[in-house]
Amino acid sequence: MAALPLATAELCDANPQLILNGELRAFHPTFQIYGRRQVFSGPIVTLKVFEDNVLVREFLEEKGNGRVLVVDGGGSMRCAILGGNPVQQAQNNGWAGIVVNGCIRDVDEINGCDIGVRALASHPMKANKKGIGEKHVSVNIAGTRICDGEWLYADTDGILISRSELTV
Repeated sequence: MAALPLATAELCDANPQLILNGELRAFHPTFQIYGRRQVFSGPIVTLKVFEDNVLVREFLEEKGNGRVLVVDGGGSMRCAILGGNPVQQAQNNGWAGIVVNGCIRDVDEINGCDIGVRALASHPMKANKKGIGEKHVSVNIAGTRICDGEWLYADTDGILISRSELTV
């Protein structure tokens, strides 16, 4: 079992040089907290889609191995690109968390899962099923650049992105 994730405030306090040189970045505080695991961290897998959730579901069917899926959904507020069934599957497959730059649905079901989920909002309409998107690409969410393989740290204070795994 992995060590407990580090508090984001402690990481910021302990690493001022990493903040100054851009190796440690904070997400703009626009994400809502869902799921039972409010504190989570892990290596990032990136995905870029728009109002389509086929690739999201495909990723979450894989073994997570403590990773965090970061989905750039273009900030769309017109439909949900993540719902309860894939989140349940992600929990069962060992994903640490999912961050969605877009909407989710089935909030009550997601809130019952032992996984960390962050999203902009909830929306009842489902996404398209075309399978269009890009895997393992750099994404830019709310002014923060995120690369596949970087590390994400999330707690109730916010979300941090680091070029490498951090310790305090």
